[in-house]
Parts: sequence; structure tokens; C-alpha cells
Amino acid sequence: MSGPKDLDPSSSPRALLGAELRHARERKGLSQAELGEPLFVSGSFIGQLETGTRRMQLEYAVQIDGILGTGGFFTRNCQALAKSKYPDHFAEAAEAEAAATGIREYAPTLIPGLLQTRAYAAAVFRAYKPTALEAEIDELVAARLERANLLRDPTTPLLWVILDEAVLRRTVGSGAVMAQALRHVVRLAGRRRIIAQVLPFGAGAHSSMTGALKLMEFRDAPPLSFVEGPDMGKLLDDPATVARHSLTFSLLLATALAPQDSLALLESVAQDYEHGEQRP
Repeated sequence: MSGPKDLDPSSSPRALLGAELRHARERKGLSQAELGEPLFVSGSFIGQLETGTRRMQLEYAVQIDGILGTGGFFTRNCQALAKSKYPDHFAEAAEAEAAATGIREYAPTLIPGLLQTRAYAAAVFRAYKPTALEAEIDELVAARLERANLLRDPTTPLLWVILDEAVLRRTVGSGAVMAQALRHVVRLAGRRRIIAQVLPFGAGAHSSMTGALKLMEFRDAPPLSFVEGPDMGKLLDDPATVARHSLTFSLLLATALAPQDSLALLESVAQDYEHGEQRP
């Protein structure tokens, strides 16, 4: 029996690769858990590959070809699809984000990428890469703004963000940049496109003191969580870990300001920036 033909890159490559994985696995008579065992991953991880929720990494593609006898099909196509406009540590998370039906995010230090304005994103990238040429900064900003296109859909994904008050108080770019950026969040919330809340300094110690947290839910795949640090990030699918991170977000909600009070604070701080009254 001949093996599958290489994928047509004009289609949805990741979803097609996942569909081929499912067909090849079923032809071999393996369950998702049975295929995952020699790869040291869970059956749910295999399911996420099959639905296109997660990107297939080259190390797994090579092993899958060996297990399923697919003649290098997954290795070839994995290499062809590996290029991404996002940094290596974030590429898989960005792809999962685009497929999510729900995203919950706690942002301790800066406005989340999906909600950033052009000027705010440019200031962030200039801080990250102070010696980069403008062309590189422009490319990074364009990729970040392109991610936000998923918010053009009026309802999906449901995006629920909790901004630490530090996000509001740290001046990124300038007062004018901050006023515009905060009002952008207010406008999105006012259009009922997102839910935004602020975790005030007065809340004291909280459940996510160690850093940022993103949770993603999908229509046909188990939920994921994503944690990151400087030039690193990890997408997690272990059910116990994701459940613990979901509890962490719920605890943050319990101490955050109510949505209307949060929007009032965002607008107030934006006005302070406009009038030059905001102090870091």
C-alpha cells in the first residue's frame, strides 16, 4: 500500500497533518494512548496533534514515522511546516491560541499581546531588542498585530484577561502611548468583545505571584495552559497541571475588581496619563 502524499501547503497544513496522523494511527490499530506511550506523551497530546491544536515537533515526527511505518511522511511535512513568524518558544502557543474557543489570561507586567496597540507593541519590542533595526521591530509588531485579528470575530474566542495593577502603572513608551493602550482595552470591553478585570495592589499576595498564566479551551481537544519567562515558554497539557492553573485563575478572579470597577480604573489611569499626572 502506498503511503500518503505530501500535504498541499495551500490548505490548512497543521489540520491536514493531524488528520493524516489519525488515519495512520487507526490503520495501525493503535489508540491515542498506545501511540503516545513510546513517545512518552499522553493520549490527549496525540489527540491535540490530530485535531491540529498542537504543532508536531520534528523529534515526534521522526518517531511517529518509525512506529506507524509512514515512510518519512511526517518528518518531511513537519520540516516543511516548521517555519513560523513567532519566536520558537511561543510559536506553538500562538497556533493553539488561534484555534481556541476560550482564552483566560493573567498578565502581571504588560498588556497581553492580543490587546496591544501598535505603539505599545513597538515600545515593548524596542525594550526587548534595544539594538535591533527598525525593520526588525516593524516585522515583530506586524506579527503581533496580526495575532489580534482573531478578535475580529464577534464572539470567538471568549477572551477574559486579568491585568495586574502594575500593568497600568508602568509607563511603556510614553504617557500618550499608555493612554491609547488602556483605552483600547476599555473599548474592546465596552463592545462586549472581551472581559477585562484589574487585580489591584490592595489585593496583596495572590495565587499567581510567580508570573503570567494563559489557559486555552478548544471545541474538540482538551484544554492547555501556557507559562513563560524570558525567551522561554511551555505549553502544558497534563490534566492535573491544567486544573491547578484553572484554580489559580479562579482565585485571581475572586480578588480582582469587578469588571465595571476595572474599566473605571483603566479610564481613570488613562486620563492621568493624558494630563501628565500618572507617576510610575
